Amino acid sequence: MTAEMLLKHAAAVVANRRETYGDPRASLEAIAKRWSLTLGHTVTPAQVALCLIDLKLARLAHDPAHLDSMVDVAGYAACLREVAR
Repeated sequence: MTAEMLLKHAAAVVANRRETYGDPRASLEAIAKRWSLTLGHTVTPAQVALCLIDLKLARLAHDPAHLDSMVDVAGYAACLREVAR
């Protein structure tokens, strides 16, 4: 799979998740609220996206060829863009 193909696939995954779960901004805001309660300090939607990217990077360190994790990194980076505007 080329880089362009991976990004197109990630875009399709993000679109599918948007259809299934709604706006990524709303999802990341809901997660941030939950994590803020759990951790006892404010977590932002952008921090949620960064932490999810970091999770996928940790998994890629274990298996650098795992395509789903690569796609998820690209997808979470796209979602980060939506909350960081």
